[in-house]
This record gives sequence, structure tokens and C-alpha cells, in this order.
Amino acid sequence: MSSRAAAKAKLTEDAADRPARLLAWYDRHRRALPWRAAAGEHVDPYRVWLSEVMLQQTTVRAVGPYFEKFVSRWPDVTALGRASLDDVLRMWAGLGYYSRARNLHACAVAVMGDHSGVFPDTEDGLRALPGIGPYTAAAIAAIAFDRRTMPVDGNIERVVSRLYAIEEALPQAKPLIKEMAATLLGPSRAGDENSRAGDSAQALMDLGATICTPKKPACALCPLNDDCAARTRGDQETFPRKAPKKSGTSRRGAAFVVTRGDELLVRSRPEKGLLGGMTEVPGSQWLAGQEDAAALAQAPELKGVTRWHRKVGVVTHVFTHFPLELVVYTAGVPPRSRAPDGMRWVPVATLDGEAFPNVMRKVVAHGLDL
Repeated sequence: MSSRAAAKAKLTEDAADRPARLLAWYDRHRRALPWRAAAGEHVDPYRVWLSEVMLQQTTVRAVGPYFEKFVSRWPDVTALGRASLDDVLRMWAGLGYYSRARNLHACAVAVMGDHSGVFPDTEDGLRALPGIGPYTAAAIAAIAFDRRTMPVDGNIERVVSRLYAIEEALPQAKPLIKEMAATLLGPSRAGDENSRAGDSAQALMDLGATICTPKKPACALCPLNDDCAARTRGDQETFPRKAPKKSGTSRRGAAFVVTRGDELLVRSRPEKGLLGGMTEVPGSQWLAGQEDAAALAQAPELKGVTRWHRKVGVVTHVFTHFPLELVVYTAGVPPRSRAPDGMRWVPVATLDGEAFPNVMRKVVAHGLDL
């Protein structure tokens, strides 16, 4: 029997009351999160959107402080749309996946300019905005506007794949998982076309985050445990099935930490591409198999610098598609030395306010012995 046929066969057994059981559990155990409205409170689409963008490939624990900083400085989408991209990038620094910050700002500008500061309330309308894909559109539509749709994140993939013992591996299994997840939507309210879709989605997210965890799931506490196919078989920790990951080829390069008294030489990366628009120290290209001598030859030309000091060890960082090793070189220049074209001097005391990505914060710390 195919994975799809097996899942649908399981759906016919004891499925009718699953949405109600899930919502009853959620009403008792819902997590208190900074962006989540309490039961009965108005849901702010801005907070939902901001949190969903921040939570992409990032943990709740990491996002919390950044979310609080953003809403404190920019309490609504219009305020964020009026901010400069540089300010947004600086506030985002350290959260990673920096294209999200650029898309966040572009989306805020679009909502402010094209929609009078009001988010569209449909999936199609939301998907027309910069940086909003199918999942984020479904999440906002369900949670903020209670549209009858089920967004599927990693937590929901895990719950649903275990509940129905979906043998097909990710990512190929995504359409089937989404189809089966939709069967867990709560009943309509007062007969209208909307539902407790937002609560149903958040219930599944919470269930995956707190009960149906990747390792050692607390199956005895799960409201759906009586008819969970994987639990019945005893192999729940093996779901969801995943295709083997392909690791990217390691790249190597050099980074040059140059000081002028208590100032550091920096530049901005190109707007397009990896870490677009972020601040960095000068460096070489990042290439597979690059010899250290070839990377050192790409050092910036600075008057008075005749020798670069190589720091012991290397800085390592893992991006989504490749691991990186950077050799760090340091040098000092005399007072009043001019920065090369496209570069600038910034006080070391204000580096926390610069839009350094994590890899550059590691480089600076290594180069300055911070």
C-alpha cells in the first residue's frame, strides 16, 4: 500500500474528533509567546507577520529578544516601513539569514505604500507581498485572520507524519503532509466560512514543540496518542522520514582586521547575494580549495602596511549550503590614514551597533582578542 493510501486509510479511523481533542488540549496548554494574543484578545497581523519571518529556520528562544526589540522600536508596520534599511539590518544583526531582514523591510514598505498600512487578509493577497511565500501567507491568514487553511512548519510535519506513519521521505512528502494536516482544522464558527484555523495551527505547532518532540516524545501526554500510527508501531522517533542531506563543499578565505588607533576598517557587502548589505571587514573571496597565499594576495592596499600578522587558528562558520574557514590577518595603520574606496573607519566602541553577521562578529573577536 502506498504512503498516501495508508495515510488516508488511517484517516477514516477515529478521525472525526481529532480537531476537537487538539483544540481542547490547546485551550489548556497553549504556550505564552511574546507575539501570540491571549485567548479572546485581538490578534495583531503585524506581530504575527514579524514573528513568522523571524522564526524561519530560527528557534523561539533566539527570536524572543529580537522580536521585543523590533516592536519596541517599530510598534506597527507603518513605523517599520518608514525606517531605513540600514537601521533594520543593524537591529537584525546576529539573527542570521539576512535576506529575511531585507524582505521584511521591503514588505513593510509595500504594506504602508500600497495597502495604507493594513495587511491583506487572504493568502493570495499576502503572497503578493515581498518575502511572503506559501507557508508564511498561510500562517498569517490562519492565525491573524482565521482563514480556513493549515500552514505546515517543521513541528506540524513531525506530528502529522507520525500520526499517519507517512513513509514517504521529505521533501517529497510535503504535499501529502499538508493534505493530512488540513484534516485537523477545527470546526467552523457559527456556520461561517472561517474557523478556529489559527488555534488549530498553533495547537499543532505547540504539540510538536512541547510533546511530539524530535527525540523522546512524551506520547503519554499527547491528545492524539490513542490513534497515532507511529506510536502504535513503536517507531515514532524515526518520523518524519528524511532524504539524506548533501553537505556543501568547504570554502576557505582570508579576513583582514585593520585598526587605526581605536577604530576598525569595515565595508558593506553588495546588496545582492549572501549577507547582502551587511557590514564586514575586508576579505578575500570564499572559494573551495583556495590556497592561503592566494587569499592573502587579496588584502587591501593600505599605506604603511608592509606585513600582515596571521592570527593562530581559523574562524569557522557553517552556512546553509557550505562550511567556511577564514584565516584572520591583522595590521595597524598610522593616525589619519585614509580608508580605501568603499571602506570606512568605525570606532571599536560602537561595533555592537554595526550590522555585522555572526561570521564577522567571530572574525572581529578573533582579530581584536575580544
